[in-house]
Amino acid sequence: MLFHFKTQFPELNVFWDKYLEFQTRLEIPAKTVLLEEGKISQQYIFIEKGCVRTFFNNNGNDKTVQFFFENEGLASLESFVNNIPSQFTIETIESSVVYLLPKQYVTQLLHELSQVPDFMQLLLQIFSRRLTHYTKELVSFIRDTPEERYQNLLSERPHIVQRVPQHYIASYLGVSTVHLSRIKSKLAKGKPHF
Repeated sequence: MLFHFKTQFPELNVFWDKYLEFQTRLEIPAKTVLLEEGKISQQYIFIEKGCVRTFFNNNGNDKTVQFFFENEGLASLESFVNNIPSQFTIETIESSVVYLLPKQYVTQLLHELSQVPDFMQLLLQIFSRRLTHYTKELVSFIRDTPEERYQNLLSERPHIVQRVPQHYIASYLGVSTVHLSRIKSKLAKGKPHF
């Protein structure tokens, strides 16, 4: 999240590269927990390869909140910034390659970047985009039917449907896997045949 500039603003990579020696590179299998719900987030996670999800436990059931893929970064932000227990677990869905940068170095990096002209404006744009995305998802969850939410996923982020196991997609949409199968079946029947 914070460091989307790696691909969008390559001129800032010189700052990121200064901190490579403080990062831990991990090649990890699917279902590896990178942060457990209730623990304090102390690492910024950058995904080189793979897929990661955030979720929370709701009376024994996982509720998936978000998916992250290559060249994206994340932390349990509120936990990371405020030193409070994370509301989410962060776990790999696929075999992944991730980099972990400890909080103290993230703080130093952000301090250095704050001296770069227009960096704060860039940071605000990144946070604004992320907030807009989450707001749109919240409104969709309240307003749209599960079928509409699935269709939105297919049209706006088809890579999730292609790469993420169905039970995680069902959890993300707030439906059972059986309900998701019904939605997919109904949509398949509605397709025109040529």
